[in-house]
Amino acid sequence: MGRTAIPVDDDTKETLEKLKREGETWDEFLLRVTREEEPIVFSSWSEDEAGEAMKRLREGRKRFD
Repeated sequence: MGRTAIPVDDDTKETLEKLKREGETWDEFLLRVTREEEPIVFSSWSEDEAGEAMKRLREGRKRFD
């Protein structure tokens, strides 16, 4: 199997490095983010999802009070 280099701007590389997991190779990272089964989806929560998340956060905080 051959190797190749993909030139990217410094800003692009910094953004990708934030998404890359600790200990993950660049090959593993690129395969993970391009897999059809688990594509990266950038979106916001629905109102119901956000409400549920806030409810759980509040419940969790109460346990530490």
